Amino acid sequence: MATGVPAEGRFEAIVLAAGLSRRFGGPKLLAPWRDGVLLDAALGCAFASPARRVTVVTGGHAAGVTTAAAAFAARIGAAERLAVVHAADHGEGLSASLRAGIASLPEDADGAFVFLADMPAIPPQVAGTMIGALTVEHDAAAPVFEGRRGHPVLLGRALFEPIRHLTGDHGAGHLLKDLGGRLALVEVTDAGVLKDVDRPEDLA
Repeated sequence: MATGVPAEGRFEAIVLAAGLSRRFGGPKLLAPWRDGVLLDAALGCAFASPARRVTVVTGGHAAGVTTAAAAFAARIGAAERLAVVHAADHGEGLSASLRAGIASLPEDADGAFVFLADMPAIPPQVAGTMIGALTVEHDAAAPVFEGRRGHPVLLGRALFEPIRHLTGDHGAGHLLKDLGGRLALVEVTDAGVLKDVDRPEDLA
């Protein structure tokens, strides 16, 4: 049975899975990983988060990513919490998939966790600890390992409108940097919040 949904919570989760995997040399998110594919790891963290729904944003390799996401959600009994959105302009870069994900959220969402689909080592409990950090004094929260900011990030709804205007191959990094003290940094002890997969050898 799927877990991670609070009785009263208006948070969503977005998994950015629209990349073309050029450096990997093929559909990276569909590469074998443990008992499934690489995408499964990010989905597992997203479904374990305190989010009502998990939205996967597709772009390159959309059909395969959609099939894999649906299979994972069904396997853990969470098919009703899965949504898939296609970023038609995904070739523009990361901003396009983030815009598509944010635009798909329900109007009452108070915030959204943003997961990168090629980060398979994020501890499942990290997202839950970030909820408490998102107070009236903060617009976003992010984990920090040994001084380095990692993922996922939790974006408050105050950032939704600025994200709609992002362009190019950039995520919300510069928006978070500009927040200064309004970005809550959550210290973690697991380097998995920093590790991503770019090339086949990274899977080791």
